[in-house]
Amino acid sequence: MQTDHCGPQASLVADEGVNPRLGRVTAPLVVGFDLDMTLIDTAPGFGAVLRVLGEELGVEFPVDEMTATLGPPLELLLQPYLPADSIPAAGDRFRALYPDHAIASVPLLPGAVDALDAVRRRGGRILVVTGKYAPNARLHLDHLELEVDLLEGWVWGVGKADVLRREGASIYVGDHVHDVEGARAADALSVSVLTGGSTREALEAAGTDVVLEDLGEFPGWLDRHLATTARP
Repeated sequence: MQTDHCGPQASLVADEGVNPRLGRVTAPLVVGFDLDMTLIDTAPGFGAVLRVLGEELGVEFPVDEMTATLGPPLELLLQPYLPADSIPAAGDRFRALYPDHAIASVPLLPGAVDALDAVRRRGGRILVVTGKYAPNARLHLDHLELEVDLLEGWVWGVGKADVLRREGASIYVGDHVHDVEGARAADALSVSVLTGGSTREALEAAGTDVVLEDLGEFPGWLDRHLATTARP
């Protein structure tokens, strides 16, 4: 493995001779970011909504366990704890409760602002492509004053590829193995951060191209990446 010098734990999983995605970038630069556990620490808010929902339904959700594996759609997380025919309504109720219980308690993750600023300094466009219900995702962006060019919600895994291709993204940054799947399906460079529930080993096994400890390492990595790649 070739080690990238943006941090002691950051690494390139493949070099440019092996992986052509590492050797090109779109012009203009377009970078997509996942939201939950990539830009923001959703766990406190998600847990608060689960507790309220559980009280309403008479179900004691294992909140710590469920918030440790954020990434898959809500309905998949609810499946082990609710009858199948009640999950759609429970999901709708969760999303309705979310604005009052989840927005104020959710902070930015380290380096999030600097990562977006790094794209802006390069004249790039910023996409947020997330599995979260778009109106609730927008509340987070507005509350935390994150300015992006496009928000696309309710897309997950390889479903993110359609958005990334449509918008011409050459880089997609996420924390989960399913973010890697979306990036690869779009033929975009997959940059993974270790701030979510997926381990380095799982991300590498899924085929990510770059692993960073967090977004604090992203600006330095982006500078080096753009300095060594040719735009079409």
